[in-house]
Amino acid sequence: LRDNRIELVRASWHELSISVSDVSLSDEGQYTCSLFTMPVKTSKAFLTVLGVPEKPQITGFTSPVMEGERMQLTCKTSGSKPAADIRWFKNDKEVKDVKYLKEEDANRKTFTVSSTLDFLADRNDDGAVVSCRVDHESLNSTPQIAMQVLEIHYTPLVKIISSNSWPEEGQSIILTCESKGKPVPEPVLWTKDGGELPDPERMVVNGRVLSISFLNKTDNGTYRCEAKNPIGRNSTEYVLIVHDVFNTLLPTTVIPSLTTATVTTTVALTTSTTTSATAISTRDPNALAGQTGPDHALIGGIVAVVVFVTLCSIILLGRYLARHKG
Repeated sequence: LRDNRIELVRASWHELSISVSDVSLSDEGQYTCSLFTMPVKTSKAFLTVLGVPEKPQITGFTSPVMEGERMQLTCKTSGSKPAADIRWFKNDKEVKDVKYLKEEDANRKTFTVSSTLDFLADRNDDGAVVSCRVDHESLNSTPQIAMQVLEIHYTPLVKIISSNSWPEEGQSIILTCESKGKPVPEPVLWTKDGGELPDPERMVVNGRVLSISFLNKTDNGTYRCEAKNPIGRNSTEYVLIVHDVFNTLLPTTVIPSLTTATVTTTVALTTSTTTSATAISTRDPNALAGQTGPDHALIGGIVAVVVFVTLCSIILLGRYLARHKG
């Protein structure tokens, strides 16, 4: 072998070793080692040279892409031997539905492989990282990767959020219009029943927020929030219904009528013949004529009757409630 890249490393009667630097595909083939003994001994070995794939490139990408447009991204690498394998990923999740093509290079030893990813642009893909990974046994488990960040433009998505789920007269309400789009939507437009807001003093717009104070029945209606960007416009509606003020009544205790019990109380006042029960009327000599003192005995009797009737009622009511509870 007469090649400066081939160097004799070890030579003895038992071993002959060479090293090849800067290996190329042309070094592939069969090598023969001969020992000139009697008889001559020979040994053969076949050297296989792997073709390292070039770094992949992604083509077919344009930025930005409108939502709904079809995208075709092609990943291509050359010089692999044997043919390399190409895999697609979107945000680290592998995409299986792809096309694969393998072509033999002009040297008839290496291959050029390509893979095409075909999909419709969606707003959820905005900002997603699409990567093409080339796997080959010559890369020692370290694949070559090409990446591309998607930029998708789409019309605004609009949503209204209310601060009050049950608006009543006299209260306030705040309606917030959330809009998301790319490019970022312009300031939103608020309308009521298809026209301008009728009461600018109570209906105040601050950016995306509509505040209505001192609600009344005339505020009932359909409020629309509209957002737009260079791609298009979108809107959503909120139906406002102002309710009457809810009056909270204090709880009352209802005592059931006693229809099955009747209480009859008879009180008889008698005059005893004993002197101890005789009422003696004594007048104050200084009192004016025609004036008499209060009859304490009569008042005491009335109080006793009222207390007695009350106690009886409480006892009967307790028995009634105990009977129905049981």
